[in-house]
Amino acid sequence: MSDVVEKTLTALPSLLSLDSQPGSTKLSSTSKLGTLIRGITELTSKHEEEKLIQRELTSIKEQVSSPNTSMRQMKELMVRAIYCEMLGYEASFSYIHAIKLAQQGTALEKRVGYLAVSLFLNESHELLLLLVNTVLKDLQSTNLIEVCMALTVVSQIFPKDMIPAILPLVEEKLNHPKEIIRRKAVLALYKFYLIAPNQVQHIHNKFRKALCDKDPGVMTASLHIYLQMIQENPEGYKDLTTSFVTILKQVVGGKLPMDFNYHSVPAPWLQIQLLRILSLLGKNDQSTSEIMYEVLDESLRRAEMNHNITYAILYECVKCIYTIHPKSELLEKAAKCIGNFVLSPKINLKYLGLKALTYVVQQDPKLALQHQMTIIECLDHPDLIIKRETLELLFRITNAQNVTVIVEKMLEFLRINKDDYTTIDLVGKVAELAEKYAPDNEWFIETMNTVFSLGGDMMQPDIPNSFLKLLSEGFDSVEEDRKLRLFAVDSYVSLLQGEPGKLPQRFLQVISWVLGEYSYLRKELEAATVLKLLAKLLDMKNTSSETKSWVLMAMTKLCEGRTGLSVAQEVSETYSSSLDTVLRQRAQELQHLSQEWELQARVLPRDAGHEPLEVDSSLSFLDGFVSEALAAGAAPYKPQHQRQEELAQAKALSLEPYGLSLPISMSSCSIADRQSPTLLSISSGLSGDSTELSHKGGSTSLKLDGVKRVWGREGYLAQREPVEECAHVEVPSPLRSPNHQGEADGSPSQTPTLTPTPEPEQEKRQLASSLFVGLSSQSSLCLMGKSEPTPQRFRRKAKGPASSSAASEQISNSLVSTLSTVDNLLCNNLLDSNITSELDVSSLEQTSQLAHGLTAANGHCDVELTDSDIKGSSPSLIGDKGLVDADPGSHEDPDGPKDLCLSSHLPAELSGLSHSEITPLCSKQSLDLSACHVHKDDFLVLVVFIYNSSDSDIQQIILELDSDELEVSCVCDSRVQEARSHSVAVCQYFLTVKRPSVHVEVVGIVSYQFPVGTPQSVQFSYKLPLTSFIRPLTLTTEEYGTMWLDFSHDTKQNLTLISDGQEPLAATLNMLEKKLQLHVVEVIGMEGIVACRLLQDQPCLMHCRLHAGTLAVWLRSPVPDLPDCLMYHCQRVLQEH
Repeated sequence: MSDVVEKTLTALPSLLSLDSQPGSTKLSSTSKLGTLIRGITELTSKHEEEKLIQRELTSIKEQVSSPNTSMRQMKELMVRAIYCEMLGYEASFSYIHAIKLAQQGTALEKRVGYLAVSLFLNESHELLLLLVNTVLKDLQSTNLIEVCMALTVVSQIFPKDMIPAILPLVEEKLNHPKEIIRRKAVLALYKFYLIAPNQVQHIHNKFRKALCDKDPGVMTASLHIYLQMIQENPEGYKDLTTSFVTILKQVVGGKLPMDFNYHSVPAPWLQIQLLRILSLLGKNDQSTSEIMYEVLDESLRRAEMNHNITYAILYECVKCIYTIHPKSELLEKAAKCIGNFVLSPKINLKYLGLKALTYVVQQDPKLALQHQMTIIECLDHPDLIIKRETLELLFRITNAQNVTVIVEKMLEFLRINKDDYTTIDLVGKVAELAEKYAPDNEWFIETMNTVFSLGGDMMQPDIPNSFLKLLSEGFDSVEEDRKLRLFAVDSYVSLLQGEPGKLPQRFLQVISWVLGEYSYLRKELEAATVLKLLAKLLDMKNTSSETKSWVLMAMTKLCEGRTGLSVAQEVSETYSSSLDTVLRQRAQELQHLSQEWELQARVLPRDAGHEPLEVDSSLSFLDGFVSEALAAGAAPYKPQHQRQEELAQAKALSLEPYGLSLPISMSSCSIADRQSPTLLSISSGLSGDSTELSHKGGSTSLKLDGVKRVWGREGYLAQREPVEECAHVEVPSPLRSPNHQGEADGSPSQTPTLTPTPEPEQEKRQLASSLFVGLSSQSSLCLMGKSEPTPQRFRRKAKGPASSSAASEQISNSLVSTLSTVDNLLCNNLLDSNITSELDVSSLEQTSQLAHGLTAANGHCDVELTDSDIKGSSPSLIGDKGLVDADPGSHEDPDGPKDLCLSSHLPAELSGLSHSEITPLCSKQSLDLSACHVHKDDFLVLVVFIYNSSDSDIQQIILELDSDELEVSCVCDSRVQEARSHSVAVCQYFLTVKRPSVHVEVVGIVSYQFPVGTPQSVQFSYKLPLTSFIRPLTLTTEEYGTMWLDFSHDTKQNLTLISDGQEPLAATLNMLEKKLQLHVVEVIGMEGIVACRLLQDQPCLMHCRLHAGTLAVWLRSPVPDLPDCLMYHCQRVLQEH
């Protein structure tokens, strides 16, 4: 330990420059930091350390407060304060002095000051506002060291609201002659993209320039940004695939300088980054994947070295090969690589092999069969991490034939496991498998009992909730319902008659609810007996108050007639005076309902658990009360954050820098600026250099002579009539949690019974035959999140064709094509610019690409698209807004349905309206699905076309749609149950926005059946931009000013201007009005005000102003996220122009 301390003390002076004498390499014996470190290492107790640190902090506080302390001394004091903070002791008094040291010191002193600030403060700390001026000054410095320090601190802790202030300066550094500056600028922009992506959307072209930088360090730094952007939108960067492949070839070929090598491996972390990018670009895209095959083969060949870093490269290569469009030669090499890992005696390599095998087994189940004996041995491995990863692998290959054996292995591991995280994870997996593949009722209930017992109170609350929901909703078979509930009652009564004190609280809550609901099913079981068993739970010392409330509620349900009246009265008297208000309420309910039997029958009827509850999330029953209160002069409701802002106005900090120019979006960022958009105008006059103002006319004041005053602190100042109070804008209701939906009924396959034999090798072989049964063919493999032909034990009752619960679970369990089995393992496209609803399907070449990529556009379509599946209208019919003109001419082909024009099948009430291009969604056998959305002033209609190209009628059609961002409701009388031969059936759905997002998506599943054959199902998705829901909002300027004051959610950004031979502001606003359907309220000089609304009357206001060659835009709305989404689309429109 002493050697480590001495080495640390030797290195510190050179790192922190604590000794200015040349040649000094050690902390002197009189150094305060050296004395502090040595003193701490010699202590023997924590108490002594606390006393020493407190004395040290007191000394530091006295010295930093002294006016005679020099900057050199302040530097050493900051280092000592850093050391105290690193030990966990607060030194908040030194924060402001660290900022001063970064502002006023020399280069070495600024270095320590910036270091202290980055370690002391976080991004939300209020003192960071004092550092903005310093960073701006250092970014403009000619000293490279100061610029590097400023860029470093910007990429670490710079606040989000301050980004517009320094963004132009950071952009300039991308063209700096020094590569270290360019690299740090790229990393700073990467930080900005992570915390505020909308702020850097306009400089994506500069990212491409950084990717082509001559310095490998700058190029490597740019890959961080590209990995993030490609995860969100891989379609937008397909054109860069060749560039990434070329870079990887050069890296693998050793073309980079030797400085990038690590243990003779050329730039390994750069290779890993590039492989991750290529896997995202090549997923479900054959043409793109073909570009990568050669370099992936070369990477696999060159990475065959016996070193840990090469193993990491091999692992990423394997993941990439199994993610992109497959090639047999590469798959064989990847499988061989996985086999080498799994069979390795080294624990780390074995773990890596299991992890890779878990990743790829969903696409290649035979690979697991090749190593089944090794997997069996891993189940008994002494390393718990190996065991856990092996169970994860078994979870991925579970089906109805091997579920009992795999679940038993998981439960065995749970019994010996001591890690809370692993317990929570495995309990969830076992519950999922039990519900999905249970062979019979008895096994299901006993398995869930074990889950509740082992998981205890650490399990996620949705596990018992889902179990109780399954019991209450029931299945398609009434007899199955009764048997399952009856077995649960018998099981729980026996548990309560045993030792209920050892059961977890959540398990006791489940038992109480089940006995309260369904104990009457057992005729020979008297209610009084159940009441006494439940009463014992109330007497146990370890029973929590929450569990007692569940027990009291169950007892209330069981009190019928005079049954158990004495027990009920005794319990209610005991808890009527409880300090817990919930228990007191439950006791009162028990007392009254046990005496009034008729009231109890009406309040708590039997078998009422499955009846759906109508929840008024908007609290519309209070509308009358609210209207009367507002009419009587009550103040309208304000959200909590708005009230806090108003309270803090008096103490708000001004973010205006001293003597420096800030962009317009920053000059009005004060928290107090909540009155009107004109504060942009007032502060915009000060956005120039102060020296320039002082030289004009010899005065620093603004000259307002002859300028008409239009805006004031109270809003628009024009004479106007008193207007009625602005109507309350309804905030969209919160997202409802989707229920689970099962799969088809069927007879479960029985698991083979294990025959115990004394030979260990024979036992392993029998265990392997039980674990890996059903994996001989891909068709019988259960893919987690995918469906298989094996029927599911429990099928919940359908809630209707438009039920969100049916869509969410059924979609996650639908059949998928072979080439997209790992879709759920990588990040989905969050900002897919290639929106499904805007696809140009007129090109057969693009159709072929979609057919090869399967789901490149929609992301979830399970079936392969062919040329015959694409049915659309001519691209010449598409207008400027991506809409097809009403009543386009028919394009039917008499030779067959291939070129069938579906627009002629639009309903009569929609045929005269503009609509998007009709886009094919998916195709399976003789069923083709296409869709478009029709624009109306007050709503958006999604029209789904179901085309039956077979010679037989399709029956029992159930179309179910769901969306996280949208509210989907079926138009009355538009539901379809059958489709005639060679005909088109049409379904209509109203779409309204629940939660604004840049792009919204509707996912759905259609199930159907031919007269002869088994039921079929296919899933699909339909994406459309938020702009489809934007409509103009016609307002007067006075109404605009009034509404502006009421809205609390806002965003600000500088956008590029358009100059098409006319005035830039007018040209830009005209473009936005044309593309986004906005309404320009008024243009006043260099400013403009614009209004629009999201369908269902959710307004958004925009204030625009010309500033320094850009358009400063400020958006406000009462709806969260709407300003950010609309700002994104404004930016895209101006960029694409």
